[in-house]
Amino acid sequence: MNKSELIEALAEKTNMPIREAGSVTNTLIEAMTEALARGESIEIRGFGSFVVKQYDSYVGRNPKTGEKIQVAPKKLPFFKVGKDLREKVNARRPGKK
Repeated sequence: MNKSELIEALAEKTNMPIREAGSVTNTLIEAMTEALARGESIEIRGFGSFVVKQYDSYVGRNPKTGEKIQVAPKKLPFFKVGKDLREKVNARRPGKK
């Protein structure tokens, strides 16, 4: 599912105009992005949580040349799946979408 499909699903399930559903979706994504950028975590019970993980610098290799390079420290968002979502995904039969 992509963003436009999510907007369509929201509009359909709530009987909301597509424009309004798009605005709600964009607001939700912006609020989540801003919270993560501030280093906050986001927890959605039954779905999962988003946290920002700090990674230290390390020595890596340039894949083309094999040359050693110093990789700067970085922060990346990380998603941890919730119990309800994990159980729902694992309950699906193989070969079914």
